[in-house]
Amino acid sequence: MAARSNLWLTLVCFIVYFGQVWGQKTFIPLVINTWSFTNATEKAWNVLSNGGTVLDAVEKGCADCEVEQCDFTVGYGGSPDENGETTLDALIMDGTSLDVGAVGALRRVKNAIAVARSVMEHTTHTMLVGEQASAFAVEMGFAESDLHTHKSVEQWIAWNNTNCQPNYRKDVTPDPSKSCGPYKPLKKTTKKEVQTPQHTPHSDKHSHDTIGMIVIGANGTSAGGSSTNGAIHKVPGRVGDAPIAGAGVYVDSEVGGAAGTGDGDITMRFLPSYQAVEYMRSGMAPDKACQLALSRIGKKYPEYHGALVCANIKGEYGAACHWPGLDKFPYSIRNPTVKSTTLEQVNCEQ
Repeated sequence: MAARSNLWLTLVCFIVYFGQVWGQKTFIPLVINTWSFTNATEKAWNVLSNGGTVLDAVEKGCADCEVEQCDFTVGYGGSPDENGETTLDALIMDGTSLDVGAVGALRRVKNAIAVARSVMEHTTHTMLVGEQASAFAVEMGFAESDLHTHKSVEQWIAWNNTNCQPNYRKDVTPDPSKSCGPYKPLKKTTKKEVQTPQHTPHSDKHSHDTIGMIVIGANGTSAGGSSTNGAIHKVPGRVGDAPIAGAGVYVDSEVGGAAGTGDGDITMRFLPSYQAVEYMRSGMAPDKACQLALSRIGKKYPEYHGALVCANIKGEYGAACHWPGLDKFPYSIRNPTVKSTTLEQVNCEQ
């Protein structure tokens, strides 16, 4: 009788334990990305389902956003710079080898994430930028095309008609809050002393909708990627955090990965994606790792706006957001526990 009781107790514990595990976000393969870019998530999932690698999934998922011009902040035809030109930033990273390919300020080539992968696979470099990145892309067989659209031209004209407001200039003359320039630096004697970090956000959430994607494979591999056309009305030549490993994206197949979105000029100073992965390496849950990585930024820059998605190699995932004015941050996930891509949300710290 005692033996039967013990067997029954063991069975109950087994059911309870695995019922709890099955109820958690622990299944792989997993695709997770920033924002409600669900078509990109589903595209990456389909690549995996058809036998593609995690790198294939990341590339095709981010490329889907480039083609769809997600929120007009990914791909061609969005975020014109001061000269009215759209340029692209992208990165792809292999979590097993830690190889990275990236492009910054890419001109006249639409498929930025694929060019980034070519940098990774056909050079020993990590990043190429500007006109030379475009020349490399053409050499690798990518077509050149105009990245302008009617919408982006209209955005640029409207911005010029409002004295180029807002913009990213400071400590210059004429007054950048009233003029389009051209600018010259103020003399040092006329500059004000700054004792604490100064940063004034120039835009709402739709100016920083980078797609950042993490893919965890069923075989213990991982990859990450990002793509964006950057901050609208940026100074020409500006490159944000998206193509910088550890800032926009970081993956390590021993641990997992993290990807972000938000104010890239601040984000790249803290490398939150790398930091979140290191927190997970120490055993921290993905959501807590995201939160702690962002809290370091918010402590220094209270007005900072950014968000992270994190996933460990077991398929556990989470997100965090520090974004004054944004109530909830949406992110997209796909794993075997759901029949289609699911949109989840996390509250934003203000």
